[in-house]
Amino acid sequence: MRPSLVVANWKMNGSGDFLRDYVERLELDQPIGIDVVLCPPSIYLADLARVVRGTGVVCGAQDVGIQPVGAHTGEIAAEMIAEVGADWVIVGHSERRIDQNEKDDLVATKAAAALRAGLKPIICVGETLAEREAGHEIAVVERQLEAVVDRVDLEGLACGAIAYEPVWAIGSGMTATAEQAQAMHAFIRDKIAHLDVEIARKVRVVYGGSINPENAEELFGQDDIDGGLVGGAGLDPVQFAHIVYSATS
Repeated sequence: MRPSLVVANWKMNGSGDFLRDYVERLELDQPIGIDVVLCPPSIYLADLARVVRGTGVVCGAQDVGIQPVGAHTGEIAAEMIAEVGADWVIVGHSERRIDQNEKDDLVATKAAAALRAGLKPIICVGETLAEREAGHEIAVVERQLEAVVDRVDLEGLACGAIAYEPVWAIGSGMTATAEQAQAMHAFIRDKIAHLDVEIARKVRVVYGGSINPENAEELFGQDDIDGGLVGGAGLDPVQFAHIVYSATS
C-alpha cells in the first residue's frame, strides 16, 4: 500500500509570523500512512524546518536550481535546500512552466538535481484548457513524463511523486471531476508500468487543481490518486488539516 502524500504549496505567500501561527494551528495527530509537506517561499525554508522539527510534518521547496554551486545569480542549489532542512521540492509547477517559460527538459533536469542532493522531487505535469479541448491532454502529459524518464533513474522517480495538475484548474476554482482525475492518474501509472511494474506500484501520483475540504475525500477515494498538491486551501491550517484527514479515509 502506497502511503498518501499531501502537500501545501504556499506559493508566494507567508511571513515569519504566518508560518509560526500556521504550525501552531495545524492540529494533526500523526496520521498513519500519510506524509505531510509544507512548501513555503524558499526564504522561509530554514525557519519552517526548525518550527516543524519533531511534529511529523516536513517541508519542501517550491523550485530548485540545476547547478550545485557557481555563478548563477538568484538560483538556489538543491544541496543548499537540503542543508537547511527540506526533504522535498516541487519541480515543473504549471505557474513556472507558464510564467518562467520552463520547458520539459529543464523540468527533468531540475528533478535530477533534486535527486542528486537527496531531495524527493514532486514532478508536476498537466495540460492547459486549450490542450484538453483539442483532445491533446494525453499527448501533453505523455511528453512531459517522457522528458523526466529520459533524465531520471526510475528508482529516483519512485522515491518522489508525480503531481497531475490540470492547468485549467489551478487557481480558477474549477476542478477536474474525480473521474477525469482518476483517468489521467491511471494513464500516468500505466505509462510507468510499461517501463517497470514495481516502480508503477510504488510511485505516488497526487492531484493538484483547486483541492478543498469539500472535494478532497471524493478525489482521494479514487484508486490511483495518492494524495494532493494543495494551493489556496493549503494557506489555511484548518482547511489543510481537513484535507490531510480526507486522505486517510
